[in-house]
Parts: sequence; structure tokens; C-alpha cells
Amino acid sequence: MFAAAALALLVTLALVVVRAALGPTVFDRVQAGNTIGTVALLLLSVLGFLTGRPEFLDLALTYGLLNIIGTVAVLKFFRYGDLGDPGEEPEAAQPPRAGP
Repeated sequence: MFAAAALALLVTLALVVVRAALGPTVFDRVQAGNTIGTVALLLLSVLGFLTGRPEFLDLALTYGLLNIIGTVAVLKFFRYGDLGDPGEEPEAAQPPRAGP
């Protein structure tokens, strides 16, 4: 059963890679990249159970969290052009100095 799931995930991965290459917009390609990460997470989990090493689930969960953070960072970069550079801060207004 896990072998059939792994084969289905590999077919899905191939289709998503084609979608990533042929996506009409940048956002479609980012979504395809996110889907590739999700399918890789599922494939890692299934292969862990196929080989009798269920501790691969820890790796898959970590990879899933990194996938979410990476997707948000890429989308933020495409929207704003940077990842959070605050730019130049305006000079603080200084109180007037008293005379000599």
C-alpha cells in the first residue's frame, strides 16, 4: 500500500514540476514550488514508513515548516522587492538649543 502511495506521489511530483516550468505567472510558479515541497514532505513520510524508519516524520515536519516560511518569504520579496529592510529612518526632531 505504501509503495502504491509512493508511486502516486512520484507521478504527482512529475506533473507539478511540469506546471512549475510552464506557469504563466510568477505566482503560479511559486505555488507550484510550494506544492513540490508538500509532495516531497509526503514522499519523505511514505519512504520512511517503507524503510521502517518512522522517525523520518520529524524530518518531514521540519521540512514542511521551512517550506511555509520559504514560500511566504519569496512572495514577500516579489511583492515588496525586499525581505524587510526598514530603509533609512527619518531623523528625529531635535529640540531647539538654548542660546549661549
